[in-house]
This record gives sequence, structure tokens and C-alpha cells, in this order.
Amino acid sequence: MEKRLGEAFIAPLVDLNLVRTPLPPALAAARQAPYATPPDLSCPALAAEIELLDAALGADLDTAATGANPGLVERGTTEATEAMIGALRNTTEGVLPFRGWVRKLTGADRYARDHTAAVAAGTVRRAFLKGLRQGSGCAAPAETRNAAGLQPE
Repeated sequence: MEKRLGEAFIAPLVDLNLVRTPLPPALAAARQAPYATPPDLSCPALAAEIELLDAALGADLDTAATGANPGLVERGTTEATEAMIGALRNTTEGVLPFRGWVRKLTGADRYARDHTAAVAAGTVRRAFLKGLRQGSGCAAPAETRNAAGLQPE
């Protein structure tokens, strides 16, 4: 929560393109070629690439709920906090007059679009790699099998 509050307070600096969130290398690579076949199709290599994307994107939908990745019920309990942080962010974003134009002129708008596209490409890449893993007959991690309601091997 503290991280999100900090992000809300620095929103005007992001709008001025003075503060940028660094793009993880795994997402930058995914943006370049989300459907590229990896040079090494071994099960450990596929698992390693999926883990890099998990680290950059967070847990996928088929991952079991944990403390770091709460389930839908736990996520629902944080909605009030998120609403408060959203209201604070809207207030700090309102400090900058003509915010939309400022974001375009400083390049912050383009950077945000590029970042969003990289996250989308990373999500697609992870799904593609999971499909390759399944098609190769590689075993999925136990937490994935358990989350899907399957019994571990």
C-alpha cells in the first residue's frame, strides 16, 4: 500500500516525464517478438523464461493464491484502500493544469503507452510459452496444477 501511496504522490512528476518506471528486460524482449520461438525448447529453459515474465508481470491466472498472490476474495477486500489511493492520485494529478497536453509535450503519454504495450506483449508471450511447454509435454509447476484443480503428480 505504501508503494501505491508513493506513486499517487509523484503522479505530477510522472506527468512531467521526470520520473519513469523502468521496463523489465523480459518485457522489452517480449515487445520485440512475442511469438518468437525460443532457441532452447527444453522444459527447464521454457520454465526459466516463464519465471522471468512472472517476475515482471506478477502471478498469472492459473497460479494458486498465496500471500504474494491473493485470491479473488482477498483482492476484493482491498477495494476500499484502492479507491482511497485512486482519489488521492486524482487529486495530485489535478495539480497540473492542462495535464493531457503536458503529458503529450513531455513524452510521458508516449512512454506510458509503450509501457502498457510491453505489459500486453509480456502477457501474450507468457501464454505462448505456456502453450509451448504444454505442447512439449513438460510438466506444469505443482502450484499451477493445484490452482487448476488438478492433482499434483
